[in-house]
Amino acid sequence: MNQSATEKLIIFDTTLRDGEQSPGASMTKEEKVRIARQLERLKVDVIEAGFAASSPGDFEAIKAVSLAVKDSTICSLARANDKDIAKAAEAIAAANSKRIHVFLATSELHMKMKLRMTREQVLEQAIQSIRFARNFTDDIEFSPEDGYRSDPEFLYQVLEAVIKEGATTINVPDTVGYAIPELYGQFILDLRNKIPNSDKAIWSVHCHNDLGLAVANSLAGVHIGGARQIECTINGLGERAGNTSLEEVVMAIKTRKDYFNLSVGTDISQIVACSKLVSQITGFVVQPNKAVVGANAFAHASGIHQDGVLKARDTYEIMRAEDVGWSANKIVLGKLSGRNAFKQRLQELGVSMESEADVNEAFARFKVLADQKAEIFDEDIMSIVSSAEQDLDEDFYQFISLSQKSETGEQPFAKIILKHAGQEHVTEAHGNGPVDATFNAIELQAKSGTDLLIYSVNAITTGTQSQGEVTVRLSKGGRVVNGVGTDPDIVAASAKAYLAALNRLYDPSQEKLNAQMAP
Repeated sequence: MNQSATEKLIIFDTTLRDGEQSPGASMTKEEKVRIARQLERLKVDVIEAGFAASSPGDFEAIKAVSLAVKDSTICSLARANDKDIAKAAEAIAAANSKRIHVFLATSELHMKMKLRMTREQVLEQAIQSIRFARNFTDDIEFSPEDGYRSDPEFLYQVLEAVIKEGATTINVPDTVGYAIPELYGQFILDLRNKIPNSDKAIWSVHCHNDLGLAVANSLAGVHIGGARQIECTINGLGERAGNTSLEEVVMAIKTRKDYFNLSVGTDISQIVACSKLVSQITGFVVQPNKAVVGANAFAHASGIHQDGVLKARDTYEIMRAEDVGWSANKIVLGKLSGRNAFKQRLQELGVSMESEADVNEAFARFKVLADQKAEIFDEDIMSIVSSAEQDLDEDFYQFISLSQKSETGEQPFAKIILKHAGQEHVTEAHGNGPVDATFNAIELQAKSGTDLLIYSVNAITTGTQSQGEVTVRLSKGGRVVNGVGTDPDIVAASAKAYLAALNRLYDPSQEKLNAQMAP
């Protein structure tokens, strides 16, 4: 689609809602606020903070985000009924700028098998829901769930009606990742051409990555279809194969402005910091060859490529690593560095801490780590901050110390001291390896009865002195939780990760159903 002048593309981030639907990615209220603040620094236009009616925990998290964020519009998802919409309105009431996102399925399959409603009933409910939502805000988004697989003629009718009632954004989701770019783009264009009042709303795309086409479909919806909002998540986080990746669509629009002729308000220098924060909190490690934010995204192994880059960067680089937040010189501090230097580096990394006491706590952890390894990298500092902000209450398990022995021909042994409800407990056990022995020792005290789904290890930086970052995913009674632990000692990091997962399992605020599989 040709444009005569540069237009604004709205970036709608749903990491805190749709991204959280990834198994094990459930976030606490405090974690949602931390990510929301980083999204605000990233200057995303809209932050979908959650699904207010899905649980009391999600409701409180949306309220907290609404209070914490001042510059981005805060949005809550709601089903097309008065109860959900009123709950969403209450959750976002404190936001400077607020949006209610209403959804209702429109495909024959969903209407018949899930909603058990006729077309006439769906149309009437859609109209009534927008009419009711207008009592709370003028910024209303409507999504026909499974829209791409809906009958176009019925979709024309529904979308024309909700726009007439006051919907200001129309989002057309490819809920199951079925679309092909050219067809999806044409689908959006046909909707806009066939609906008489289509010019009264901003058109949006929301694509899932089941066929690996979420980014391509979203960009086609923009370029061919004329959509002016993309719904996306950091690192492409989301249920099943994930959602459209924010960093990829933003950098595609920025890098190929000659083709799209669109602008985005995103501060791309915050992309890497946001990616790392989401990865640390959710425990979903970013693959090394991930576009833009992967560790190898700007690495050149081929001699020909290296020679070309040294002579002229644009021979093989279409983006600059430093523009999206990669540091050219990652070694920043050491054990002789003082508190002011540490605080200054936090500011350079875009880390905002609540109080001086929080800075002091993070600095104390920094000094401990500096005694263990000679060079402190930006990634280490981000890990320190993450650990400092995730200190556990006395009601949950706390790691105190660990000793373990592993010797060829002998069964590994671990002894762990942990604190629970203000009391220290000492347990010891054998296992098939030092990590297995450590987990066995923890379970002698916890007796959780959980199933270990995933155990993964990631080096935060390079070299043998790197901190290990361990992710543990546990399952019990249908609930899936992640725990992340970091330490230069990989076995200690494993113990911390296992305890972090148990704390999520036993945290009452985490006892919630995943948000309904929507848009």
